[in-house]
Order: sequence, then C-alpha cells, then structure tokens
Amino acid sequence: MKYVTEYRDADLVKGVIEEIRRTVTRPWVLMEICGGQTHAIVRHGIDQLLPPEIELVHGPGCPVCVTPLELIDKALAIASRPEVIFCSYGDMLRVPGTDRDLFSVKAAGGDVRVVYSPLDAVKIARQNPEKEVVFFAIGFETTAPPNVMSVLQARAMGLKNYSILVSHVRVPPAIEAILSSPTNRVQGFLLAGHVCTVMGYWEYPPLAEKYGVPMTVTGFEPLDIVRGILKTVQMLEAGEVEVANAYPRSVRREGNQAAQKVIRQVFMDCDRKWRGIGLIPMSGWCLRPEFDSFNAEKRFDVGEIRTEESPVCIAGQILQGMKKPPDCPAFGKECTPEHPLGATMVSSEGACAAYYQYGRAR
Repeated sequence: MKYVTEYRDADLVKGVIEEIRRTVTRPWVLMEICGGQTHAIVRHGIDQLLPPEIELVHGPGCPVCVTPLELIDKALAIASRPEVIFCSYGDMLRVPGTDRDLFSVKAAGGDVRVVYSPLDAVKIARQNPEKEVVFFAIGFETTAPPNVMSVLQARAMGLKNYSILVSHVRVPPAIEAILSSPTNRVQGFLLAGHVCTVMGYWEYPPLAEKYGVPMTVTGFEPLDIVRGILKTVQMLEAGEVEVANAYPRSVRREGNQAAQKVIRQVFMDCDRKWRGIGLIPMSGWCLRPEFDSFNAEKRFDVGEIRTEESPVCIAGQILQGMKKPPDCPAFGKECTPEHPLGATMVSSEGACAAYYQYGRAR
C-alpha cells in the first residue's frame, strides 16, 4: 500500500501543481494518450486544478473505443453461430454494433462468455473439443503478449478449435496521424505508461523530433499524472524536444524485450482502421501467415462486412483531441452509458463515459 498512498498523496500532488503554475508562461495543449489516464484526470479533477494556461485533451488510447464498427459486426456474426463459444473481456459485450451488441447475442441464445485472460479461452477450447472457441483479441501493445501466448499455447496443445479475432492497434502510428493532421492542436503528449512498460519508448524520439513535440512517459496515479504534465510543460517552456520518462518505477527505454520478441513471432504490422478516425497505415498487428489457422476472420469468412457510423456521434473528433464530450449535442441526452451511440460512451475507459460518470456536463 505504500506506493498506492504515496502516489495519491494530495499534498504532494498540490505541490507539483504549484510548480506547474510557477513554470507556465503561455497556453499549452497537452494530450494524454490513454483512456485510463483520462479517467484518472477527470475522477480526481486534475484538469480543474491546473492553471488555466494548460488544456488537456483526450487521445485515442481506449482500445474498446477505437475498435472499428465493422469488426464489432464481425464479432456479432461469429458469436451468433451455433457451433461457436465466443469469449471476450466484459467491456466489449455492451459495445454497440450496427444493430445490436454481444449481450443481445447472448440473450438470444448465443454462447458468449466473459473471460479474464485469453488463456481462459484456450482452456475452454480444450474442454469443448466439439465447439469452435473464438477469443476477441483487442487492445494496444499492452494486451498483445497474453494474446500471442494463447495462440502459441493452443498450437503446442494441438488444438484445432481455437482462433482469435484480432483488433490490435499501436500507439506510435496513431500519434503520427494526430500530429500530421492539419487540424492538430496538440503541443505535447503524455505517453501511456503501461504500453511503454511492454514496448519501451525507443519508438517515440523520431516522432518527437520530426514534429517538434515533447513527450513524457506517464503513469496512472494522480502524482504520476501531474509529474508527467510538469515535465512536458518544462520542456515546452524551454523549447526542448525530448522523450522523458516520468514513470521509471515501471518503464525502461528498451521495454520488455522478451515480450516484444514473442509478439514479433506471432504478429506482423498491418494497416488498421480506427473507429472514428479511419485507416492509419501500419498502425495495427495481425497474425502472420503461418498462424492463419488461428485467424477467426478467415476461419469464418467474415471479411466483407461493411458498416456506417452514427451521423450524430462525434467520437472521432473527441479521440483526436479536436472536441470534448460536452461538445456533442447527443451527450447525456440521446447518448448515455445505458443507451450509447458510440464506444467512447460505452467503454469503461471512454472519455464520454468519464465525463458522464463524474458529472462533467460542461
């Protein structure tokens, strides 16, 4: 508990905020890339405690939020098949597809199960050899190691009835897409500490130098976040462009090289569509050809599903830091956690859900 209480100490947080106040001399726009950081910021009111010169905008770091609508529909099509046991983390069950969600499939008799690890899905496949077991493998770099290990374990066990529906996305290409946009407002980034725990931060210096934008690896507790903000503001005020590490208790520059090795063994870079943003080249991971037998999209032939987003939802603009949840005319009205129009409201890490949960109507 020592480390939990230390990084939530209100006096320490206030001290760092005062240092930010003494440091800042002009307006700056910073983006926290991770949905977990967004929830911590809104929950603890960090954005309201900062000096008015600092504006925080919310990035596309919520894996549920950026999973494209057509992939949700593919999951629904697979989960509806009578021979399938469809396994997923719980937060995906309420994400709306075109006309329903996984809860609806389950209510209609589909065998949809919540698991806490992809290895649980492998166990289910071993226990049910007469069924096809599919795991919905979504996420950023953080969740990739257990997902690839499930494939390797299933192969080692000789399981022919296990596959994964892959929707893995990568942070560096998303940051480049934001920075290269003509509408970009972001001047500094708070990088996701858990992603960097796995991948390190060696990929980010070229981006920082190319666009002249400093970045700071940041954790998830209040003290972590304000320290990340302080370091980023210090670099902006000094005109420095670096990638700093304000989360050294978890992150090293090189990251977890063993995890990176096993990811490269099973996954390869590919183009990936992001919900609300569109196609970002080489921004995702997909299974290598030698693992095609574990590819649920190919096994169930659902490659041609096409969809359209709600014309009312502005999740894409929120995910790019262009707008905030209360700017949406449907926020808290037609769109609530009980009846979401987009994934930024339904996801437990979504910016809209955070604003709604903590009463940030305006």
